[in-house]
Amino acid sequence: MTASAPLSATAFRAALRAAGVTVVEHGDWSTHNRNAVGAWGPVAGVMLHHTAGTNSVTLCRTGRPDLPGPLCVAVIAKDGTVHLVGYGRTNHAGAGSRAVYDAVRDARALPSRPGADAVDGNAHFYGFEIENLGNGKDPYPEAQLTAVEKVAAAVCRAHGWSSGRVIGHKEWTTRKVDPDFSMPSMRARVAGRLGNGGPASAYEPFPGAAFFTTGRRSAVITAMGRRLVAEGCGRYEVGPGPTWTAADRRSYAAWQHKLGYGGADADGVPGATSWARLRVPRV
Repeated sequence: MTASAPLSATAFRAALRAAGVTVVEHGDWSTHNRNAVGAWGPVAGVMLHHTAGTNSVTLCRTGRPDLPGPLCVAVIAKDGTVHLVGYGRTNHAGAGSRAVYDAVRDARALPSRPGADAVDGNAHFYGFEIENLGNGKDPYPEAQLTAVEKVAAAVCRAHGWSSGRVIGHKEWTTRKVDPDFSMPSMRARVAGRLGNGGPASAYEPFPGAAFFTTGRRSAVITAMGRRLVAEGCGRYEVGPGPTWTAADRRSYAAWQHKLGYGGADADGVPGATSWARLRVPRV
């Protein structure tokens, strides 16, 4: 395995949009970087961080007096919006383990503990900051985790990488603890979206019943609604659209009845089996 030339800013943005996330561009993000102080690339993987604070987009774009911005290529907000704040070399990773770098580049298992800081991570990773206080109490909403999964998978897919190319800052160096969620679990999610490192599955994985709550907004819901209409189960006066509504629930209940479910099993809330049979296309 080898490291790769970074994607162009245009290709990077296109990959994120193709993944179905909401992308917001800030100023001259595509040329805002730290390339003047050192090269960016070849790139070996994706590194995830948590912001450990609020006002994340502004801070990550401008930086601090002791740490000039940008501090990442993008900030992933609580609602799953991906804010593009820079592109290229950014002040996100700092020095880290040679053993970790080699394992990521070669798609091998990570060492149990990072070694001595010896490699400039700013030169070799796409850095994403995830908005969170990082205190172990601030939750990561499912919309945010789904966006993290989609973004990481989008970059991996564009490079032909497996999920093993996605690491946390805490796995890069003993100096850091971010992000404060399970990286093996996130890599498993990315692997599922990539089809275990190969081409992406053609269909959306079941996002869980709790995903389908009033006001939830996602391209997945639009794709689901279109499939329900195609199956003759649409109960929409307008739409379908990206926001989960009573019409979506009535339509899904019609699908459940079509599959032979009744009673509480046909309440309009998607379940894993009926979802798999609906075969909602990837968004």
